[in-house]
Amino acid sequence: MWPSSWFWSWPWGWGAAVLVGAACLCAHAAAEALWLRPRRLERHFARQGVRGPGYSFFVGSSIELVRLMLDASSRPMAPPDSHDVLPRVLAFYHHWRKLYGPKHLIWFGTKARLTISAPELVREVLLTRAEHFDRYEAHPLICQFEGYGLGNLRGDHWARHRRVLSPAFHTENLKPLVPFIAATMRRMLDELAAKAVGNGAGGEAEVDVAEWFQRVPQEVITFATFGRRNYEDGRVVFELQDELAGLAADAHSKVYIPGYRFLPLRRNLRVWHLVREIRKGLAAFIANLPKDGHGDEQRRDGMRDLMSFMTPAMTTEEIIEESKNFFFAGKETLVSLLTWATVALAMHPEWQDRARQEVLDVVGRDDLPTKDHLPKLKTVGMIVNETLRLYPPAVAMIRTANRDVELGGCVVPAGTELLIPILAVHHDEEHWGADAAEFNPARFGDDRRPRHQMAFMPFGGGERVCIGQNLALIEAKVALAVVLQRFAFRLSPAYVHAPRVLMILNPQYGAPVIFRPL
Repeated sequence: MWPSSWFWSWPWGWGAAVLVGAACLCAHAAAEALWLRPRRLERHFARQGVRGPGYSFFVGSSIELVRLMLDASSRPMAPPDSHDVLPRVLAFYHHWRKLYGPKHLIWFGTKARLTISAPELVREVLLTRAEHFDRYEAHPLICQFEGYGLGNLRGDHWARHRRVLSPAFHTENLKPLVPFIAATMRRMLDELAAKAVGNGAGGEAEVDVAEWFQRVPQEVITFATFGRRNYEDGRVVFELQDELAGLAADAHSKVYIPGYRFLPLRRNLRVWHLVREIRKGLAAFIANLPKDGHGDEQRRDGMRDLMSFMTPAMTTEEIIEESKNFFFAGKETLVSLLTWATVALAMHPEWQDRARQEVLDVVGRDDLPTKDHLPKLKTVGMIVNETLRLYPPAVAMIRTANRDVELGGCVVPAGTELLIPILAVHHDEEHWGADAAEFNPARFGDDRRPRHQMAFMPFGGGERVCIGQNLALIEAKVALAVVLQRFAFRLSPAYVHAPRVLMILNPQYGAPVIFRPL
C-alpha cells in the first residue's frame, strides 16, 4: 500500500488537484450566475411584493416572452384601423401586467429586469435620481451597428461627446436645413407625380411609404453630417447599414451567449464584412472633407455641418462611431415617424384635410416651407406629437442600477435592469384619458398638456434625451407639409395594419399608400 503522500509528491498529482480545484471554482461560478443569484434576486423582490413570470435556468423568461411576441405578431390588428397597438407591439408587457401589475420582474436570460411604467418612477430614474442609473450595456452586435457614439457611451466619454455635439443640434443651427429638406421632398414628389400621370386614367400612384421615406433622412443626414448634397455618396453606407440592421435586430431578440459572435460562422463572417465596409465608407467620407471641416454650400447658408463640430475635438475613430450612430438613429427614427404619420392621416382624412388647409394658408400652394413657417404649422405639429405618442419609434428603454437604490418603496439591487415601456406610458388612460388609444391630435393643442411630465417621452428624458430630436421634428414637419401641399392620400387595399418592433417600431408588412395629385 503506497502512502497517500506519494500521490501528491508527483507533478501530475499536483496538476490534477489544480484542475479539480479550478473545475470546482468554475462550477460554483456557473451555479452562482445561472441559478443561485437569480433565485436570490427573485426572493428579494418577492418579499417586497414584486413578482413576475419566474426565472427558468439560463433562459429566464425569454422563451415565454418570445412566444408571446410571436403569437401577437402572427395576427394583424383588429379592428384593422385600431391604434390600440400595445397588446401587439409589447405583448409580453401587456400580458404580464395583467397578471402581476405595472411593476413586475421579468428575466432576459440571467438578467433581472424590473419593469416600471408609473411616470413618477420614470421621473426618478431619468431625472431626479439619474446618477443612480446608467444606460444599459447593449448587445455587442447592436453596438457595432449603432456605433459606439452617444447612444452607447457612458461616463466621461459620453459627457465629452455630448458637450461637443450639443451645439450642432441646436434649433438655430438646424434651421438652414429647411430649404434642403423641402427641396428633397419636392424632387421625390415630382417623381411620384410623373408616376401617377404615367398610370393613366385616375392619375394615382401607390408606394410603400416605409421604403419611400427613407430617401429623406439619407440625403439630409449625408448633407448635415458631411456637407454633401449627392445622395449617391451615402447610399452604399446606408445599404450596408440596412443589412446589418436586420442581423443586429435578430441577435437582439435572442439570449446573449458570450463569445458566440467570435465564432467563424457564416452569419458572423457576414457581420464582420459589413462592419469593415461601413467603416471603410465612413473613413472615405472623412478623408475627403475640406481641411477646415466646412462645406462651401453650408458656409453660404449659415449652417455648420456636424463634421465642423467633431473634427477639432474627436479622433477619426470617434467620428466614425458617431457617424454610424447618426446614420442609424437619424434615419430609422424619422422614417418610422413619417410612416406612421402618413398612415394615421390616411386613416383619418378629416385631420388630413385640416392639416392641408393650414399648410395652404401658411405656406401657399406653390412655395416651399421656410424656417419662418414652422412655428405657424401648429396642426401639423399636433399631428406629429400625436403620432409620436401612439407610435413612438423606440417603444421602450432600459437603464441599469449602478448601486443599491430605493425606488418606489422597493430596494433595487445594483446590476438590476429597469425596463421602461414608453409605449405603455403613452397609452395609459390614467394619464391620457379614456380616449388614450384614439388618434386625437387636439390633445396637443396650445392649452393642453399631458397630466404628467414623463407621460410623453418619445425621445427619452433627462440628460440622455435624444440629441437629434430637434432635427427629427423639423424634418417631419417640413416633409409632411410638402406632401400635404401636393397630394391627397389613402391606404391601399393591400395595407395590413400590423405594427411590430424590429429595434424601431415599423409596419410588419410595409405601408402601401395611394397618392393622388391635387
